[in-house]
Amino acid sequence: MLQGEIWFANLNPAKGSEQMGLRPILIISGNLLNTYLPIVICCPLTTQIKNYKGNVILHPNAQNGLSKISEVLTFHIRSISKERLTKKLGTTTTHNIELIKECLGDLLEL
Repeated sequence: MLQGEIWFANLNPAKGSEQMGLRPILIISGNLLNTYLPIVICCPLTTQIKNYKGNVILHPNAQNGLSKISEVLTFHIRSISKERLTKKLGTTTTHNIELIKECLGDLLEL
């Protein structure tokens, strides 16, 4: 499991406004953490496009393995057990990871 990979993950159970269900997630944690810990830090994806400022929009292609246009919900960042990951779909670009890091920086400054 590497930074920038997109996986299906089972996010149930969830509470309140948390994203739930079997859905794609984007791993944003660094590869050192991904290698040695039983968790990954990720952002869930949604096909309900809202174009929130700073969220990256991914268009389906052979690299990412998505079937629909999806929005990376950066503000829903969370750590999850690797046991929740069910199937690797693909990867995103280094450029998209950099955009997500920038958005996270903006979120933490508010």
